[in-house]
Formats: sequence, structure tokens, C-alpha cells
Amino acid sequence: MTAPWPRIPYGEASFRRIRVNGWLYVDKTRYLRLLEDERYVFFIRPRRFGKSCWLSLLECYYGRHWAHEFETLFGGTDVGRAPTAERGRYVIVRFDFSAFNDKLETLEERFEGYCFIELRHALERHPDLFPAEALQRILAPPAIDGRLTELFKYAGEHGIPLYVLIDEYDNFANTVLAHRGREAYESFTHGGGFYRNFFAALKAGAGEAGGGLERLFITGVSPITMDDVISGFNIGENVTLSPEFNDLLGFTEPEVRGLLELYRDRGAFNQDVDTALDVMREWYNGYRFAKNAPGDLYNTDMVLHYLKDSVPNKPMPDDLIDTNVRIDYTKLRHLLLVNQRASAEARRLNGNFDLLRHVIGEGETEADLNLSFPLEELDEPENFLSLLYCFGLLSIRGVSGGTTRLGIPNQTVWRLMYGYLRGAYRDVGVFSVSHHHFSRLVRGMAYKGEWRPAVEYIAAAIAEQTGIRDYIDGEKVMQAFLAAHFSVVGQFLIHSERELNKGYADLHLEPFVAQYPDIAYGYVIEVKYLKRSEQVDDSVVAETVRGAREQLAGYLADEGLRRRAPSVRYVGLAVVFHGWELAACEAVDQ
Repeated sequence: MTAPWPRIPYGEASFRRIRVNGWLYVDKTRYLRLLEDERYVFFIRPRRFGKSCWLSLLECYYGRHWAHEFETLFGGTDVGRAPTAERGRYVIVRFDFSAFNDKLETLEERFEGYCFIELRHALERHPDLFPAEALQRILAPPAIDGRLTELFKYAGEHGIPLYVLIDEYDNFANTVLAHRGREAYESFTHGGGFYRNFFAALKAGAGEAGGGLERLFITGVSPITMDDVISGFNIGENVTLSPEFNDLLGFTEPEVRGLLELYRDRGAFNQDVDTALDVMREWYNGYRFAKNAPGDLYNTDMVLHYLKDSVPNKPMPDDLIDTNVRIDYTKLRHLLLVNQRASAEARRLNGNFDLLRHVIGEGETEADLNLSFPLEELDEPENFLSLLYCFGLLSIRGVSGGTTRLGIPNQTVWRLMYGYLRGAYRDVGVFSVSHHHFSRLVRGMAYKGEWRPAVEYIAAAIAEQTGIRDYIDGEKVMQAFLAAHFSVVGQFLIHSERELNKGYADLHLEPFVAQYPDIAYGYVIEVKYLKRSEQVDDSVVAETVRGAREQLAGYLADEGLRRRAPSVRYVGLAVVFHGWELAACEAVDQ
């Protein structure tokens, strides 16, 4: 028996399967008209934003192979009501480079074999355009770059329009870089490498007058590989930062509310819509990809994850962070470490890590976004920050004096960033604690108000593990360090520099009452740091504590604290460090 509500297409990348089966679909087809103004397009978005499904939509709309299903696939959509003249007129050649691993010994062979199969299959769909002798001519060269060259020439000679789609163009290149290092990566992206040759053929086809390559759409998560293989996307238009395409992938808040109300009205969603939307806004919203975009976006995968685990009529998901949206630390570690393949003693953290520490401590930073730079220039701060933006770890928050302001978009990404901070410290043998034990202590803070054991445990670990001392050089660093470890449990939402009663609290451990309704305590923490080089006596510490207590009293008077969690008792903590040593920690009650 079919359910009276549309199936949630979580993890589904086939636009045709979604539409044929009548599954949930949020209409984005209006963007097809805008894209037709550009012939060759490069478009970057973070993982799990729906890039593969969008390419599937392009294939279904423009492919002559699917033209007979137009009404089934696009009936009722924006473009279905007013289709363009370009629909259904192209031979589509689509490549998806997400399936390759980092096994270098067979990488080129598997790449060539995969491309051969995809190309042959695409052309065999159109025997009226590519008879046997044409196929033989096109597929005769030994490598894909030669086959593409033959295809473009044949299509140009016979007036056959081609549309090439490339999904996850940088996936296996990033995997090789992360696990095998720069030399392995450059073996196929530089010089006469097979991947560089592949893109050289595309560039030649796009630049050839009268050639058959009429349209090209390439998508991935990083600009680095594109710059390395063809010195940037100089054969067309990079629309990543274009405000008119900001909402192409991802959901706006009205769209998310509409989805919740749809399932509520169909009798399949019994959570309060406003409460659910508040939670999703905290965890999934905050992405903005263009300076002049009208608003923020929700991550597509995260929203569908929430719905999938809530329908029909189930409580909020236990785990709000879908494992599929995580960027594995092992894929980021090569950006933060020197000698990453050496022993822990020989590794050290680089300038990118210092920049990451700064961003996490401040919560935001300023940078001129750069979407064209090679791997060798990644150690430049603007480029590293631009890469974090591409990964979805930073998002545009505004423009100040002509410079883009970037911030961490939501609670999910904050927790990922805190995890990267902990992972990097652990990776070079600088600092680690028992997360099992510390998590138990932090839960004691949440349910019993027992804050001192957790604070003293982490302080003692800092004092004992001397490696961390070189990285503790200020209040913001200590603040981020504490937040990274308090975030190991889900009972608290961690906020840095939270505005409370016209001031900004260093750390706000907000009880996550929507998921843990029996939580009893919340915390506002003011961190004070006295330099190790300063002469500090008891009177200095006492005066510092007094100042922190005054600030906390103001924060705790914020009416929003009571409104958001009326049943929770808030405690302020004045935490003073002298260098790496805990000099004082006192509580202030609400």
C-alpha cells in the first residue's frame, strides 16, 4: 500500500527516479533558463548539497535520449510550464569521478576503462547519429583524450550538439592528495599526466570553432584540481560566487518550512513545526555562497536526513549530524600538518593550522575569496580560507570595507571544526584526553550541576601534557580549546562570543532542551588569560576574577536565557588561566 505522503529521496541522485516514482522534489528548474546564457560552466558546492542530482536533472532535460519522457519528468515544474528551445536536443556524455580510490598502481587503467565505457554507452544510445563506422573511428585512440578529440571533431562535422557533464571532478584527486601526498597527486595532474590530458581535450573541444562540444557543466568541491589541470577554468564561466545561482542547490527557509508543513498536513509529521524549524536552523542553516545573496541556505542532505528520521510521526533524530555530511579529518589533515606521513614526534602543525585556530577562536574572519589557485599556493592565507569556504566550513556573513567576512555557518560545522582541532592536536602528539571519561564529566555538568570536576580534569591535562603549552598563547585560543572539548557531548549547544544582555560571552553552553528535555543546567563561561611572562600574585588573580564575575552577572540577566529554557538553572563560571595553569575558577548563580 502506497503511503499518502511522498517518499523522502534521501541519498537519491537520480532525478528521473525521483520524478517517475513521485518522490519529494523541491523545484529548482527555473535556474535552467539562467544557465543557458553560459555555454561552459564550473560550479563548486560543498558535499551533500545535491550536485549529482542537479547533473541528473541536466541530463534528463537536455538529453535527446529522454525527450520522450518530458511530461513525466518535468510536468508541473517551472520549466515544464514554459520549456526552453534547448530541451531534448543534445547528446549527453556524463562522467562521475566519485568512485575511484587512491590505489595509484591501477588508477590510470581504471580511469581509462571507466571513461571508455561511459563514452561508448552514451554514443550507443544514438545509433542514428553514430553508426558503427563512426563509433569505430571515435573509440579507436588508446586513451580518453584522443577519443574525446575524435568525438568533438566528428560531432562538429555532422552538426551533432554535445553536452558534457562531469560530476565530482576533483574527488579522486583529493583522495590521492590526502592519502598519498603531493607527488602522487601531481603525477597525473601535471605535465603529461592522464587527468591533465583529459581536461586538455575538453579545453580544445570548447575552443574549436565549429566543434561539437556546445555545452559543458563541471562540478566538485574544490577549485585546486581545476587550476592544476588547466590553469583555472579559463574556458568558460565559474558561477560559484554568482548571486543569481546562490539558491540553485540547498533549501531556503520557506522551502524547509514548506516541507515540514507538507508532511504535517499529510499526517506524517507530528513534531511542532516551529520547534523543528528552530532546531534545523541552528544545525543546518547559515550557508551563503554569494556576497549579494538575499539570504542563507540549509544543507540539502541535512534537511532530508532530519525528515527521513522523523517520518512517519517519530521524534527528533537522536543524531542530528548525518555521517555522510562529515568531511573526514584524514582529508583535511594534509592541509594542517608538515611531514604528515612521519611519526607523531616528527610531525608538526603548520601555518594553516594556526589560521584554523584563529578562525575557531574568533568565530569569523575576513578574506578575499579566491576560486582559482594551484595546490602549491595553498599555504597562502587567502587561499586556505577560500578552500574552507568551498568545503562549507566557512560561509559568507557579509562584506566590510570591500572585504568578505566569513563565519562558521551552524552548529554542525562548529562541531566538525572542534573535532578537527582535537584531531590535529592528537595527531602530532600535543594533547589528548579520554573522551569517554571527559564526556561523563560534562554530562555531570548538564544534569547535576557538577562543573568543577570537568574544569579541573581538563586543566590538569593541560598542565601535564607539556606539548600543548606552545599553542596556548591567548584568551581566544584557550576559549576555543575549551569549547572543542566541551563539544564532545550533545547535551550542550556550544556558542562562542554569544551576545547576551548587550555583551558577548566567551562561551555559552546552551542546554539542548529540544532533544534533552530533562537537562537541568546551562553555563555561561568567561575565560581570562594572564600571560605566563607576567608577574601574577593572588591580588591580580582576585581582581581578574572580580571583573569576570561582573561580566557574568550581566550575561546571566539576559531575558533570552530564561525564555529559551525556563526550566534550566544557569551558572556562570569565571575561569582564569595564568599561561597554561588554572589560576582560579568560581561560580556565579543566575
